[in-house]
Amino acid sequence: MNERRYTPRSELREPLRLLCTAVRDLKAARYLAWRILVRDLSARYRQTLLGYLWIVIPPVAVALGMTLATRSQILRISETDLPYPAYLIFSMSLWQTFAEALAAPPSLIQKSRGVLARIYFPREALLIAGLGDVLVNFAVRVLLILSTFVLFDVSLAWGALLAVPVAAVLILLAYGLGLLVAPFASLYHDLSRAITIGLMIWLFFSPVLYPVPAADTVFGTLVRLNPVTPLLVTARELAIAAPLSMAANTALIALLSLIALGAGWLVCKVSMPFVIERLRA
Repeated sequence: MNERRYTPRSELREPLRLLCTAVRDLKAARYLAWRILVRDLSARYRQTLLGYLWIVIPPVAVALGMTLATRSQILRISETDLPYPAYLIFSMSLWQTFAEALAAPPSLIQKSRGVLARIYFPREALLIAGLGDVLVNFAVRVLLILSTFVLFDVSLAWGALLAVPVAAVLILLAYGLGLLVAPFASLYHDLSRAITIGLMIWLFFSPVLYPVPAADTVFGTLVRLNPVTPLLVTARELAIAAPLSMAANTALIALLSLIALGAGWLVCKVSMPFVIERLRA
Protein backbone atom coordinates (compact mmCIF):
# COMPACT_ATOMS: atom_id res chain seq x y z
CA MET A 1 0.00 0.00 0.00
CA ASN A 2 1.28 3.45 -0.90
CA GLU A 3 1.97 5.63 2.12
CA ARG A 4 1.60 9.41 2.03
CA ARG A 5 3.25 11.55 4.68
CA TYR A 6 2.62 15.24 5.28
CA THR A 7 5.30 17.40 6.84
CA PRO A 8 5.55 21.14 7.60
CA ARG A 9 8.42 21.40 5.11
CA SER A 10 7.35 23.11 1.88
CA GLU A 11 7.27 20.88 -1.20
CA LEU A 12 8.71 23.77 -3.24
CA ARG A 13 12.05 23.27 -1.49
CA GLU A 14 12.39 19.90 -3.26
CA PRO A 15 11.24 20.61 -6.84
CA LEU A 16 12.48 17.30 -8.29
CA ARG A 17 10.63 15.30 -5.66
CA LEU A 18 7.53 17.47 -6.19
CA LEU A 19 7.66 16.82 -9.94
CA CYS A 20 8.03 13.06 -9.47
CA THR A 21 5.12 13.02 -7.01
CA ALA A 22 2.94 15.04 -9.37
CA VAL A 23 3.64 12.69 -12.31
CA ARG A 24 2.95 9.65 -10.12
CA ASP A 25 -0.34 11.11 -8.90
CA LEU A 26 -1.39 11.91 -12.46
CA LYS A 27 -0.85 8.29 -13.46
CA ALA A 28 -2.75 7.05 -10.42
CA ALA A 29 -5.69 9.35 -11.20
CA ARG A 30 -6.28 8.20 -14.79
CA TYR A 31 -8.90 5.52 -14.12
CA LEU A 32 -10.85 7.63 -11.63
CA ALA A 33 -10.74 10.58 -14.06
CA TRP A 34 -12.23 8.39 -16.78
CA ARG A 35 -15.05 7.23 -14.50
CA ILE A 36 -15.81 10.84 -13.46
CA LEU A 37 -15.85 11.95 -17.10
CA VAL A 38 -18.22 9.15 -18.15
CA ARG A 39 -20.49 9.89 -15.18
CA ASP A 40 -20.62 13.60 -15.92
CA LEU A 41 -21.24 13.17 -19.64
CA SER A 42 -24.04 10.66 -19.08
CA ALA A 43 -25.69 12.73 -16.35
CA ARG A 44 -25.48 16.14 -18.01
CA TYR A 45 -27.91 15.49 -20.86
CA ARG A 46 -29.91 12.65 -19.32
CA GLN A 47 -33.11 14.69 -18.90
CA THR A 48 -32.80 17.01 -21.89
CA LEU A 49 -34.50 16.83 -25.28
CA LEU A 50 -31.71 18.38 -27.36
CA GLY A 51 -28.78 16.66 -25.64
CA TYR A 52 -25.44 17.48 -27.21
CA LEU A 53 -27.06 20.04 -29.49
CA TRP A 54 -26.77 22.46 -26.57
CA ILE A 55 -23.03 22.53 -27.27
CA VAL A 56 -23.51 23.91 -30.79
CA ILE A 57 -26.54 26.14 -30.23
CA PRO A 58 -24.58 29.17 -28.87
CA PRO A 59 -22.24 29.59 -31.91
CA VAL A 60 -25.13 29.03 -34.30
CA ALA A 61 -27.28 31.59 -32.46
CA VAL A 62 -24.47 34.18 -32.49
CA ALA A 63 -23.79 33.53 -36.18
CA LEU A 64 -27.47 33.94 -37.03
CA GLY A 65 -27.85 37.16 -35.05
CA MET A 66 -24.64 38.78 -36.30
CA THR A 67 -25.35 37.79 -39.92
CA LEU A 68 -28.80 39.36 -39.77
CA ALA A 69 -27.36 42.50 -38.20
CA THR A 70 -24.71 42.90 -40.91
CA ARG A 71 -27.13 42.20 -43.76
CA SER A 72 -29.51 44.80 -42.30
CA GLN A 73 -26.51 47.20 -42.28
CA ILE A 74 -26.87 47.73 -38.53
CA LEU A 75 -23.24 46.61 -38.23
CA ARG A 76 -20.45 46.98 -40.73
CA ILE A 77 -17.81 44.25 -40.67
CA SER A 78 -14.74 44.31 -42.93
CA GLU A 79 -14.16 41.55 -45.46
CA THR A 80 -13.40 38.14 -43.96
CA ASP A 81 -11.44 35.28 -45.49
CA LEU A 82 -14.46 32.99 -45.03
CA PRO A 83 -18.16 33.56 -45.73
CA TYR A 84 -19.20 35.59 -42.70
CA PRO A 85 -21.61 32.98 -41.18
CA ALA A 86 -18.88 30.30 -41.50
CA TYR A 87 -16.35 32.74 -40.07
CA LEU A 88 -18.57 33.34 -37.04
CA ILE A 89 -19.30 29.69 -36.37
CA PHE A 90 -15.62 28.76 -36.70
CA SER A 91 -14.45 31.58 -34.44
CA MET A 92 -17.25 31.26 -31.88
CA SER A 93 -16.68 27.51 -31.61
CA LEU A 94 -13.02 28.11 -30.77
CA TRP A 95 -13.82 30.95 -28.39
CA GLN A 96 -16.52 28.99 -26.58
CA THR A 97 -14.02 26.13 -26.12
CA PHE A 98 -11.43 28.60 -24.79
CA ALA A 99 -13.92 30.10 -22.32
CA GLU A 100 -15.04 26.66 -21.11
CA ALA A 101 -11.44 25.51 -20.63
CA LEU A 102 -10.54 28.60 -18.59
CA ALA A 103 -13.62 28.38 -16.38
CA ALA A 104 -13.50 24.58 -15.91
CA PRO A 105 -10.87 24.20 -13.11
CA PRO A 106 -12.39 26.84 -10.78
CA SER A 107 -15.87 25.47 -11.43
CA LEU A 108 -14.81 21.86 -10.78
CA ILE A 109 -13.19 22.67 -7.45
CA GLN A 110 -16.13 24.87 -6.44
CA LYS A 111 -18.69 22.16 -7.21
CA SER A 112 -16.63 19.47 -5.46
CA ARG A 113 -16.01 21.40 -2.25
CA GLY A 114 -18.00 18.97 -0.10
CA VAL A 115 -16.33 15.84 -1.49
CA LEU A 116 -12.85 17.35 -1.29
CA ALA A 117 -13.36 18.29 2.34
CA ARG A 118 -14.61 14.84 3.40
CA ILE A 119 -12.89 12.22 1.24
CA TYR A 120 -9.29 11.77 0.17
CA PHE A 121 -8.81 10.81 -3.48
CA PRO A 122 -6.37 11.92 -6.19
CA ARG A 123 -7.51 15.49 -6.83
CA GLU A 124 -5.85 15.34 -10.24
CA ALA A 125 -8.73 13.09 -11.33
CA LEU A 126 -11.12 16.03 -11.19
CA LEU A 127 -8.84 18.20 -13.30
CA ILE A 128 -8.16 15.48 -15.89
CA ALA A 129 -11.89 14.77 -16.16
CA GLY A 130 -12.56 18.49 -16.62
CA LEU A 131 -10.06 18.68 -19.46
CA GLY A 132 -11.61 15.58 -21.04
CA ASP A 133 -15.03 17.23 -20.86
CA VAL A 134 -13.69 20.28 -22.70
CA LEU A 135 -12.18 18.06 -25.40
CA VAL A 136 -15.43 16.17 -25.90
CA ASN A 137 -17.31 19.44 -26.35
CA PHE A 138 -14.67 20.65 -28.78
CA ALA A 139 -15.00 17.45 -30.84
CA VAL A 140 -18.74 18.11 -31.17
CA ARG A 141 -18.02 21.68 -32.33
CA VAL A 142 -15.55 20.37 -34.92
CA LEU A 143 -18.46 18.47 -36.48
CA LEU A 144 -20.42 21.74 -36.55
CA ILE A 145 -17.51 23.53 -38.25
CA LEU A 146 -17.16 20.81 -40.89
CA SER A 147 -20.90 20.87 -41.56
CA THR A 148 -20.79 24.65 -41.93
CA PHE A 149 -17.88 24.46 -44.39
CA VAL A 150 -19.80 21.94 -46.48
CA LEU A 151 -22.91 24.13 -46.38
CA PHE A 152 -21.01 27.22 -47.58
CA ASP A 153 -18.85 25.27 -50.05
CA VAL A 154 -15.56 26.07 -48.30
CA SER A 155 -12.85 23.76 -49.64
CA LEU A 156 -10.56 22.03 -47.16
CA ALA A 157 -7.06 20.75 -47.84
CA TRP A 158 -5.17 18.12 -45.85
CA GLY A 159 -3.24 20.96 -44.28
CA ALA A 160 -6.42 21.92 -42.47
CA LEU A 161 -5.64 19.12 -40.00
CA LEU A 162 -2.86 21.36 -38.67
CA ALA A 163 -5.57 23.66 -37.30
CA VAL A 164 -6.33 20.99 -34.68
CA PRO A 165 -2.96 21.33 -32.86
CA VAL A 166 -3.41 25.12 -32.87
CA ALA A 167 -6.83 24.66 -31.29
CA ALA A 168 -5.21 22.31 -28.76
CA VAL A 169 -2.76 25.09 -27.84
CA LEU A 170 -5.74 27.39 -27.30
CA ILE A 171 -7.29 24.84 -24.94
CA LEU A 172 -4.05 24.27 -23.03
CA LEU A 173 -3.50 28.00 -22.62
CA ALA A 174 -6.98 28.46 -21.20
CA TYR A 175 -6.76 25.41 -18.95
CA GLY A 176 -3.39 26.52 -17.62
CA LEU A 177 -4.80 29.94 -16.75
CA GLY A 178 -7.80 28.26 -15.15
CA LEU A 179 -5.52 26.08 -13.00
CA LEU A 180 -3.60 29.13 -11.85
CA VAL A 181 -6.71 30.84 -10.48
CA ALA A 182 -8.63 27.72 -9.38
CA PRO A 183 -7.31 27.54 -5.77
CA PHE A 184 -8.09 31.22 -5.19
CA ALA A 185 -11.51 31.02 -6.86
CA SER A 186 -12.47 28.15 -4.54
CA LEU A 187 -11.85 30.41 -1.53
CA TYR A 188 -13.12 33.71 -2.89
CA HIS A 189 -16.36 33.46 -4.87
CA ASP A 190 -15.90 36.96 -6.25
CA LEU A 191 -13.09 35.64 -8.43
CA SER A 192 -15.43 33.22 -10.23
CA ARG A 193 -17.75 36.09 -11.07
CA ALA A 194 -14.78 38.17 -12.17
CA ILE A 195 -13.74 35.39 -14.56
CA THR A 196 -17.18 35.43 -16.18
CA ILE A 197 -17.10 39.21 -16.63
CA GLY A 198 -13.48 39.13 -17.75
CA LEU A 199 -14.25 36.59 -20.48
CA MET A 200 -17.06 38.82 -21.78
CA ILE A 201 -14.65 41.76 -22.04
CA TRP A 202 -11.92 39.54 -23.50
CA LEU A 203 -14.30 38.44 -26.26
CA PHE A 204 -14.65 42.00 -27.57
CA PHE A 205 -10.86 42.32 -27.82
CA SER A 206 -10.55 39.04 -29.74
CA PRO A 207 -11.08 38.66 -33.52
CA VAL A 208 -14.10 36.44 -33.11
CA LEU A 209 -16.94 38.62 -34.39
CA TYR A 210 -14.71 40.64 -36.71
CA PRO A 211 -11.35 40.24 -38.52
CA VAL A 212 -8.14 41.63 -37.05
CA PRO A 213 -8.30 45.44 -37.34
CA ALA A 214 -5.47 47.61 -38.60
CA ALA A 215 -2.55 48.10 -36.21
CA ASP A 216 -2.55 51.90 -36.58
CA THR A 217 -5.38 52.27 -34.04
CA VAL A 218 -5.38 51.78 -30.28
CA PHE A 219 -8.08 49.14 -30.55
CA GLY A 220 -6.17 47.31 -33.31
CA THR A 221 -3.01 47.31 -31.20
CA LEU A 222 -4.86 45.86 -28.21
CA VAL A 223 -6.40 43.14 -30.36
CA ARG A 224 -2.99 42.19 -31.77
CA LEU A 225 -1.48 42.06 -28.27
CA ASN A 226 -4.21 39.65 -27.19
CA PRO A 227 -2.58 36.19 -26.79
CA VAL A 228 -5.69 34.53 -28.22
CA THR A 229 -5.51 36.50 -31.49
CA PRO A 230 -2.59 34.60 -33.13
CA LEU A 231 -4.19 31.25 -32.31
CA LEU A 232 -7.58 32.20 -33.76
CA VAL A 233 -6.04 33.72 -36.88
CA THR A 234 -3.61 30.85 -37.50
CA ALA A 235 -6.31 28.20 -36.99
CA ARG A 236 -8.54 29.93 -39.57
CA GLU A 237 -5.70 30.35 -42.05
CA LEU A 238 -4.68 26.70 -41.72
CA ALA A 239 -8.29 25.60 -42.18
CA ILE A 240 -8.51 27.27 -45.60
CA ALA A 241 -4.84 26.84 -46.60
CA ALA A 242 -4.21 30.59 -46.53
CA PRO A 243 -0.72 32.10 -45.98
CA LEU A 244 0.15 32.30 -42.29
CA SER A 245 0.35 35.88 -41.06
CA MET A 246 1.07 35.22 -37.36
CA ALA A 247 3.13 32.01 -37.36
CA ALA A 248 5.90 33.38 -35.10
CA ASN A 249 3.40 34.74 -32.58
CA THR A 250 1.58 31.42 -32.59
CA ALA A 251 4.80 29.53 -31.80
CA LEU A 252 5.50 31.92 -28.92
CA ILE A 253 1.98 31.52 -27.50
CA ALA A 254 2.35 27.73 -27.80
CA LEU A 255 5.45 27.89 -25.60
CA LEU A 256 3.70 30.19 -23.12
CA SER A 257 0.70 27.84 -22.99
CA LEU A 258 2.92 24.94 -21.94
CA ILE A 259 4.49 27.11 -19.26
CA ALA A 260 1.05 28.23 -18.05
CA LEU A 261 -0.20 24.64 -17.95
CA GLY A 262 2.83 23.41 -16.01
CA ALA A 263 2.74 26.35 -13.60
CA GLY A 264 -1.00 25.97 -13.04
CA TRP A 265 -0.66 22.25 -12.44
CA LEU A 266 2.06 22.81 -9.81
CA VAL A 267 0.12 25.66 -8.16
CA CYS A 268 -2.90 23.39 -7.75
CA LYS A 269 -0.71 20.52 -6.56
CA VAL A 270 0.96 22.58 -3.85
CA SER A 271 -2.02 24.68 -2.76
CA MET A 272 -4.82 22.10 -2.69
CA PRO A 273 -3.99 20.71 0.81
CA PHE A 274 -4.22 24.26 2.20
CA VAL A 275 -7.41 24.95 0.25
CA ILE A 276 -9.02 21.78 1.58
CA GLU A 277 -8.09 22.71 5.14
CA ARG A 278 -9.81 26.07 4.62
CA LEU A 279 -12.87 24.30 3.22
CA ARG A 280 -13.06 22.08 6.31
CA ALA A 281 -12.86 25.03 8.68
